[in-house]
Amino acid sequence: AFLPAFVYSLKVSPLIEKISDHKDFKKLLRTRNNILVLYSKSAAAAESSLRLLSSVAQEVKGRGTISWIDCGDTESRKLCKKMKVDPNSKEKGVELLHYKDGAFHTEYNRAVTLKSMVAFLKDPEGAPLWEEDPEAKDVVHVDSEKELRRLLKKEDKPLLMMFYAPWCGVCKRMMPSYQQAATELKGKYVLAGMNVYSAEFERIKEEYNVRGYPTICYFEKGKFLFHFENYGATAADIAEWLKNPQPPQPQAPETPWADEENVVYHLTDEDFDKFMKDHSSVLVMFHAPWCGHCKKMKPEYEKAAEFLHVASDSPGVLAAVDATVNKALAERYHISGFPTLKYFKDGEEKYTLPHLRTKKKIIDWLLNPEAPPPPEPAWEERQTSVIHLAGEDFRESLKKKKHSLVMFYAPWCPHCKNAIPHFTTAAEVFKEDRKIAYGAVDCAKEQNHDLCKQEGVDGYPTFNYYNYGKFVEKYTGERGESGFITFMRTLRERDHERVGKKKDEL
Repeated sequence: AFLPAFVYSLKVSPLIEKISDHKDFKKLLRTRNNILVLYSKSAAAAESSLRLLSSVAQEVKGRGTISWIDCGDTESRKLCKKMKVDPNSKEKGVELLHYKDGAFHTEYNRAVTLKSMVAFLKDPEGAPLWEEDPEAKDVVHVDSEKELRRLLKKEDKPLLMMFYAPWCGVCKRMMPSYQQAATELKGKYVLAGMNVYSAEFERIKEEYNVRGYPTICYFEKGKFLFHFENYGATAADIAEWLKNPQPPQPQAPETPWADEENVVYHLTDEDFDKFMKDHSSVLVMFHAPWCGHCKKMKPEYEKAAEFLHVASDSPGVLAAVDATVNKALAERYHISGFPTLKYFKDGEEKYTLPHLRTKKKIIDWLLNPEAPPPPEPAWEERQTSVIHLAGEDFRESLKKKKHSLVMFYAPWCPHCKNAIPHFTTAAEVFKEDRKIAYGAVDCAKEQNHDLCKQEGVDGYPTFNYYNYGKFVEKYTGERGESGFITFMRTLRERDHERVGKKKDEL
């Protein structure tokens, strides 16, 4: 059968894998874990999709795979039948299906645009892009620093720009009001949005003081004037504010804890030592005014202090130190996080206590003061089969291994904490295989900041697969031990198959 002439002239990317045989398709599913398949009723029907998918394939190279099955040719027809796919039933004669970890995942039903398809393949479980919401059609969606500069240069109307992150809950709650305001104010004002979560936008975040999400900036004739900070705003609130834009009003300062009515002793650099001489058993909470955990703990601490205040045989007293004001004390006792609880006996520091957060726990502990259990050792301090990598030896270590799966993490991140035991177990399974490595990089360490940025880490945990130290793709599979094990086992089976074939050929 002769293919139509346009197929020969069509610049189909060599990155698109054309498949017609069931065995080849099964192999593809076995060896790749993130595949978007275009099924078409004919080569002609696939033309415009293939043009777009050629660009998508280039953008997701190493992270996702694009495949084409032309159900119009005789051999592929059997495959389409086997897969129970009939693009003839579709209006345009094409169907896009996504396969993940060797099985069908979902029909692709988001916007058929380069940006949406790339976003989908980078995160198949992620939410659609903001601009895919038809209600957000009047918000100007900005994708790059260049676009932002161009918009600010040419736009004469007053402009509100929401810098956001796709996962941010406050942003999601505000978006409906924001997009409604964009529609109602169209022609008079411009409301724009830009996802600046990725590391490539550091310069913009620095320039407009984006310290959290959303950060909404107001511009006139391309000049940034001030921030809009009413994140609970309705569309009417936004319209009202735009009539007379004002800088945010400074908030009334909070009353310092020391000035509030309470029976906790508030100590300073000046009176701390004398207080310790006068009291033999003291629990001290080092705190900071802005610290959320301190605020949460404060009422429990006050209740415990009241109880001890009236107790006839009190086992001790409770004190507090604002470590942001009393810097000498903070330095002397090496305070690096808040709240930090320290116990003093006869004027001497005896214990640092990480685990007393309620009235009952505080009182029970003071009745029987004893050393707290030692803190859990950090992941890299434990004996495991995971290789802990740092900036300077990263590439060299991986070059020696044929297959490396590397987890980029931050110790404080809850998703990382959940994944660590599963990742560690998977590393244990393959510890005898010298060609395999499960590696980890702590991105919270300053020495690894550049490495994490360079390896495309823009959220935790991020898993990258490397072949002899060369980045191949992002791992987007399941984050349990079976996902990590299956991924590596599939790679090794593929290696053995190749070795077997070579032997057969000999």
